[in-house]
Parts: sequence; structure tokens; C-alpha cells
Amino acid sequence: MAHYRCVGEVPDKRHTQFRDSAGRLRYEELMGEEGFSSDSALLYHRTVPSAIVDSAVWDLPAHSTAPNHPLKPRHLRLHELFTDDARHVDPVTGRRLVLGNNDVRIGYVVADAVSPYYRNAIGDECVYVESGHGTVETVFGELPYRTGDFVILPRATTHRWLPDGSSRLYAIEGNSHIAPAARYLSRFGQFLEHAPYCERDLHGPGSPILVEDKDIEVLVKHRAASGGIIGTRLVYADHPFDVVGWDGCLYPYTFNVADFMPITGKIHQPPPVHQVFEGDNFVVCAFVPRKVDYHPLSIPVPYYHSNVDSDEVMFYVGGDYAARKGSGIGIGSISLHPGGYAHGPQPAAVEASIGVESVDELAVMIDTFRPLELGEGGTAADDGVYAWTWAGRKLE
Repeated sequence: MAHYRCVGEVPDKRHTQFRDSAGRLRYEELMGEEGFSSDSALLYHRTVPSAIVDSAVWDLPAHSTAPNHPLKPRHLRLHELFTDDARHVDPVTGRRLVLGNNDVRIGYVVADAVSPYYRNAIGDECVYVESGHGTVETVFGELPYRTGDFVILPRATTHRWLPDGSSRLYAIEGNSHIAPAARYLSRFGQFLEHAPYCERDLHGPGSPILVEDKDIEVLVKHRAASGGIIGTRLVYADHPFDVVGWDGCLYPYTFNVADFMPITGKIHQPPPVHQVFEGDNFVVCAFVPRKVDYHPLSIPVPYYHSNVDSDEVMFYVGGDYAARKGSGIGIGSISLHPGGYAHGPQPAAVEASIGVESVDELAVMIDTFRPLELGEGGTAADDGVYAWTWAGRKLE
């Protein structure tokens, strides 16, 4: 995120001596992307950030996947994955894998417990807060979150989640960095005038968290040489949250979906106008309440479409999604429309939409450019009948 910030105490010149009032040297850490050829931040620690005293295997939660075969669209009821009486589930180890491929993994959790300290060393995380509020403590400082926030956590950011009550979290884990769409940015990284949001809408951490403690365990998700995902428990001699200050263009932040300014037109607009973020081989979009098409012969619901290069995942968060009426889909549902299958509104929804001037809907969409497979959570949440709802019957 090429938007410079400076928080806490930093020296006048980078890579120079920086001492506390007692003359003790601060330890400078450069955290940078793409071999230090892209965005970075300089963090100043009170203790040595590399000092570990133990390393052990972390057995990850189930993360295997199965192909969507035979090919069909699917309806996944995420709210059925966690019952009302579920307690002491945390936002990291409690995630259930819904869908995934070699570029991105989509998980879901209803969490009410503080998470372990955690670092994803595989890629950035973009966590959408379906409901709830709380704080994400990070090595950069505290990051409050609330309903409707996208919480962006750069790769290898040490953090932990502290829900205030119960939070429903939709976790998008990339194998890459996740950033605003490139077409919204100038060649120097500033948001352009046509972008549906801008720097004022991004909220980074405030003052540093200064914790003095010993032997702190951090769960690290990282890559294996085979391309798989493995986990390690690292124990640090001193608490990682010992940063007195930092500056740069790499840091966690939140963006609330209510600050997304929808792009509308005289006729129905294609899905790219809803884009918020992008990663390698996937994009993240937001469908928000908005005025719709004003041509006198317009049809406000989407036309039938076949995105030949993508799988489309729509997470229905709020409002009334007109195009899916009669399908069984509701709040908390996911629809998966795979590449190789043309999809669109339920038949009765097309005629019913004519004359509508605005829509009250809220959904988060992910388009992936490689096929998605089902995780254990996706298999458990599948309703088994969505594929036949356009025809109203299944061939026996």
C-alpha cells in the first residue's frame, strides 16, 4: 500500500544509530516485499526480533481440498458450520476451509475467543467482518475492526485477534499480496479520481503496543518445498510487540464496505466495476446498496454470463439479493459458479426486476482464475440441490 505513514518514535535517518534515553540501541527491522524492491516498512524494536528459543511442529487445521467434480454450481450455507452454542472458538485456529486452490483459500469462522499470536508467511490475508467488532493487535499497533470491515494483514505480520463478543469472519488467504486494483492507482500509487474509494477510507494502526514478556509462542503458517502448506510453533525470547515506532508503506489496515462508492450506469454494469482488491489470479469485489440502471428498457438484474476464465464465489452478507430469489440462497450463503458453466438470475427474477430503481444488497465476491476445490467446510455446508433450481427439477 504505497501510502506513507509514520507511527511512534523513529530516528531522523534510516539505518543509523537509534538509542533510548538510557543509551540502549534500538534494533531496526526492514520488512519488505518482492526482495525489497516493492513496499516496505522499517520497525524499531526494543529487543532482538530474531531471538527464538524453541521451534516445533504446528499441526494445521484440515486444509485438504477435493475437486468440484462432476462440475456443477453449488450453494454453501456458511451459517450452518457453527452452531449458536459454539464457544471458545478463535479467529485463527477455528477457521474452516470452504474453498481453495493454489492461489487463494477461503475460510469461515464464528469466533468469540482470543486467538494465538499468528503469522501467515504464505501470503496476505483479507478478512471480511460479516458481523462483530474487536481489535487486531499487530506488531505495528492496534487495529480496531467492526462489521463491514475488510482487514488487510500483509504477509508475515505477527498479530492476534481479540473479538469483543462474537465475530463472524470470512477469511481470504492469498498466496500473494492483496492490494487495491491497479487501475485505481497512479503510476506512483495514489488513488485516482475514478476510484470508488481513496486513502481517506483506509485506517491503519495507531500508537505502538509495548509489551514486556518472555517466551512468547507464535504460530507460523509457511510454505513447504513441495508447494504445500505447513505450520511451525516458534517461541520468541521476548515479546514481538516491542516496537517503539515504524514508518513506511507496508502495514495492516481496514477498509469498511460502507465507504465503497458504487459505479453505476444507464444499463447494467459488468462485475469489474465492483472490484475492491486484487491478488495473483484472483480479485475481490463488493456489491453494495445502490441506484441501478436508468435506461427506459433496462433490466436491473445481471444478464446470464459465462466468465470463461474464472470461478465466481459470491458471499451474501445483507439486504435482499433479487437475482437469487427462489434459489434458497439467503444471508450467510455462498454461491459457487464454476468456469465452464453459464449462470445468471433465477428465471422469475428477470421479469420482476423491471422498473426497479435501486437495490438493497450487500455481497462480497471473489473471482479466481484457476478452479476452486471444496474444503471440508465447503463439503459440510453444501445444500446439494442448488444446481437444479433454474430448471426446477433434477433428472432422475
